[in-house]
Amino acid sequence: MERERVVAFRLARHGLQERRARPLAATVACPASDVVRGSALLASAARADGVTRAAYDGAVDAGELVVAPSLRAAIHALAPADVVLFGRGLIARDDDELAEQLGRTLRAQLGAVGIAPHEALREVAEATAAALTDDRALSKDELHDELRGRVRPELLPWCAGCRSHHVAPMLWRYGGVEAGIRLDAARRFVLGSLGPPPEPEETVRRFLRFYGPATAKDFTAWAGVARATGRRLWERVAGELLEAPVDGARAWLLADDEPAMSSPPPAHGLRLLPPGDPFLYGPNRPLLAPDEALRKRVFRALAAPGVVLGDGVVVGLWRMRSAGGRSELEVEPIRPIDGDALGAEAAHVAAARGSGGAVVRLA
Repeated sequence: MERERVVAFRLARHGLQERRARPLAATVACPASDVVRGSALLASAARADGVTRAAYDGAVDAGELVVAPSLRAAIHALAPADVVLFGRGLIARDDDELAEQLGRTLRAQLGAVGIAPHEALREVAEATAAALTDDRALSKDELHDELRGRVRPELLPWCAGCRSHHVAPMLWRYGGVEAGIRLDAARRFVLGSLGPPPEPEETVRRFLRFYGPATAKDFTAWAGVARATGRRLWERVAGELLEAPVDGARAWLLADDEPAMSSPPPAHGLRLLPPGDPFLYGPNRPLLAPDEALRKRVFRALAAPGVVLGDGVVVGLWRMRSAGGRSELEVEPIRPIDGDALGAEAAHVAAARGSGGAVVRLA
């Protein structure tokens, strides 16, 4: 299957072929990273008309949109109905698989003090829930202070970076997922309600609807689960899959998606995608930026730029800052960029952020 057809299919599934009025929850059907505050707002604005900071914050506080630790225990914006599916539903219930999910460093720390992963997770989750009862809303530092008085000292290692004892980052994040925490519009942690977990293999179907054709390895990395967990969930839906190689490499597609994949609308248009936009995640990277040197510049773990996406390929990089009440965008062209389309997109981003217009500067 050729690159162009795969990109066009995924572009349409991510709602990036045509921007129109959509409920905010629909714009994050594929959860959008908000590790960098404001990224999910711009991801929603890339997919829908009329998105503003005020509307976004109002939806968060009204419960129509949820911002919470989710996939890979990282902060994402997602639909309320998907909180458990992409969060608690993906936490391993086997100690060995949970240890892998929590990461090598934390596994070693817990082993050194003789605490099983699930025992540690349960203690931190219960302490987190207790700290947020009675409708309390706490900042990150306030929540850490509460946890210091609620968990045993063995779960409070010394952190040289912040010069304090606190719960290890991955344990704190997954403990928050287990407890059902979320963020309000002021970026304070609150306790949300959790329904029963759906069948976890539904996450494989959802992943493939946005990133197919793909592999079990791709799914495992996206979901942030142990390799054994990823393989097991993938195998549960194996009967629903169709092999669909991409550029000669083996990959699989939901059989129900074959008609849509056979003739997707051609990739067209220009979008300013923020760092962490779900369309920029792993399976798309070699297709959007075939050059390895460019991929290293674009998809950085820290301080990554935004992407100017034109007709399904990376045509530029962008960064933004506020100056004099306006949004200043510095754009580095990689390929020729339509100036009028770029100006219109910059104005759209500025409107979403609530700033008084946009200024575009070419690097």
